[in-house]
Amino acid sequence: MTFILASASPRRQELLRQIGCEFRTVVSSFMEDNSLDLPPKELAVFQARAKACDVARRLGTGNIVIGADTIVVQEGRVYGKPSDLADARRMLSELAGVEHAVITGLAVAVGEKVWTDFAVTMVRFRDLTSDEIDRYLATGESLDKAGAYAIQGRGALLVERIDGCYANVVGLPLTTLDKLIRLSMGVGLL
Repeated sequence: MTFILASASPRRQELLRQIGCEFRTVVSSFMEDNSLDLPPKELAVFQARAKACDVARRLGTGNIVIGADTIVVQEGRVYGKPSDLADARRMLSELAGVEHAVITGLAVAVGEKVWTDFAVTMVRFRDLTSDEIDRYLATGESLDKAGAYAIQGRGALLVERIDGCYANVVGLPLTTLDKLIRLSMGVGLL
């Protein structure tokens, strides 16, 4: 079974490779908009669905398209990817010393049918000094990640603890994806 990943994320691609999935990447033209007036879980699912459906429409029938969207939420505020280093600094400063939710919406589109779900992982950052934030920003990891950090890289040094799926924080909750594949195809990823 070969999948289409509607994402350019190298982290999502690496997670699929790690579990032995055959896939190719077709990037969605859907533009994320974290300012939409939706509750965070619905926002992540809406955007994942839009990405999967965009690619499914372009490719036609006979494809299994995976869409994903990851956001970070702290006290009702949604953090997507930072627009620049100043935005990344603001995000990291606001997340320092507090717990936040990492929410990934998932969608699997097969023809006209779409299955959706989401995963939530709670992450707590340790207290961070301004110098530590500057040093982390200098690594270059923060600009293309929700919440401005990469838990699979040096961003792991920012994290005090997580509760939930580690792969979700990286960007693709594999057990949730497996559930959607089983629902849509009748067989899981194992």
